[in-house]
Amino acid sequence: MTGVRPAAGTAPGAGTREVTATVRGGWFGFLGSGVNALFGFLLVAVVTHGLGAHGTGAVFAGVAAFTILSNACKLGADTALVRFVSRDLELTGGAGVPALLRTAVPPALAASTAAAAAVLLTPASAAWLLPGLPEDRALAVVRLFAVLLPVATVSLVLLGATRGYGSVVPFVGVEQMGKPVLRVVIALPLALLAPSVFALSAAWLAPALLGAVAAWAALRRARAAHPGAPGARPSAGPGEFWSFAGPRALSSVFDITSVWIGVILLSALGTSSEAGVYTAIGRLVTAGTLLQLAVRLAFAAQLSRLLAGGRTAEAGHLHRLSTRWIVLFSWPLFTALAAFPGTVLSLFGPGFDEGAAALAVLSAACVVNVGVGNAQTVILMAGRSVWNLAVAGTGFAVQLGLGVWLVPRYGVLGAALAWGLAIVVDNVASALLVRHRLGFRTVDRGYLHAAAVALVVVAPVVFGVRALLGDTAGGAVLGNALAMCAFGLALWRYRVPLGVGDFFQALRKGNGKKSR
Repeated sequence: MTGVRPAAGTAPGAGTREVTATVRGGWFGFLGSGVNALFGFLLVAVVTHGLGAHGTGAVFAGVAAFTILSNACKLGADTALVRFVSRDLELTGGAGVPALLRTAVPPALAASTAAAAAVLLTPASAAWLLPGLPEDRALAVVRLFAVLLPVATVSLVLLGATRGYGSVVPFVGVEQMGKPVLRVVIALPLALLAPSVFALSAAWLAPALLGAVAAWAALRRARAAHPGAPGARPSAGPGEFWSFAGPRALSSVFDITSVWIGVILLSALGTSSEAGVYTAIGRLVTAGTLLQLAVRLAFAAQLSRLLAGGRTAEAGHLHRLSTRWIVLFSWPLFTALAAFPGTVLSLFGPGFDEGAAALAVLSAACVVNVGVGNAQTVILMAGRSVWNLAVAGTGFAVQLGLGVWLVPRYGVLGAALAWGLAIVVDNVASALLVRHRLGFRTVDRGYLHAAAVALVVVAPVVFGVRALLGDTAGGAVLGNALAMCAFGLALWRYRVPLGVGDFFQALRKGNGKKSR
């Protein structure tokens, strides 16, 4: 199969509009990811202090199963809408979007309704998922999650369509700001006055109703703003849509399950306390990748439009530029987490520092993850969802196989080792496909400078302080303070090859326009 190769004579720089949209969307997504991470931490802290590690493990085991099911029941339609709506805007001005929605939404609604019915009619699933709870309480919690499954699934599909229009505001506002904040607001009084697994599970679920309404309203506004040319045919029919969405449906299950399978394995093969510790580690790892995820939100639709217009060289440049910024700001954070894992985990409460080794392992793996940028997104927006499925499936098989073997023996560390190796396998394979089959280079001079800032400037500082003062609160404060100073000096010294000026120039241009 031939790759997507840059056309001869195409300008090497990405278009100003696409860079500006990616920077502005990534900046807003970064803000939203920060809010999501902050209130995610607060929610874990609230639930932990209300229920302890055992109850926390039970709540988030239910959250894990719900998240996996809702992402599976999307059937890949959300990612397909990002690709095909953005392509339709490029080719028809948006005239084919209503047909795309009629293709995407009904199957996702049917799948999530069927899954909810299956859970409601299978009481035994509650005892397996929440073995530490009395049977009647476990059944009530599982049924609560099942009832709201269709609402959450359709909401995610609609938000995928809004991203296809080039705006990350609805997705960030609903999924990364609105829901996390409301969860803490609802959970806090419940944890103080009437803490229970059922009540705090309900606090996590309740914002899904408002989120669905907000997603529908945002999509309606986007469609009104881009009606398209009258009589224009959709850029993709149902066959092409589902031939892309089908493999993506399976790979998205692997993606989301990889995040939560450790919690489920620890709950089933270990203890709820270990599941609670692992949940906290997962929150930290997710927070570390928030810049990568933020850039991905804005990057996907812009990349798809560039590829639809045949501007592949510009798409490759946009990939390299975004990867450089991700590495520059993410690697120092994971370096700090790896240097002081016990101190960071102790913020969640007594006993959580036992996961220090696990956090160090996953921090090292995430250096590889962010180091390849959004390689998986490049593969998907190039239409190669089958490749993405093969890679994600391989990574998940590695994680599940190792997890079943390692979790009973090593607990939290075993789950982290399994996930860490899966992360490395997934991302290295994706990077190789992007380079050798699609023809997109990831590493350039700016990338090497960004990597040097983290590995040569930040790492010696934090690990040097760790060697002198140990994994202590004082060591963490001093090490990170010195590292921030060193990082700031290096950022100024190498601002030209790092593209810092390009970033702020795009941001200033965007600030002079109406927000997307």
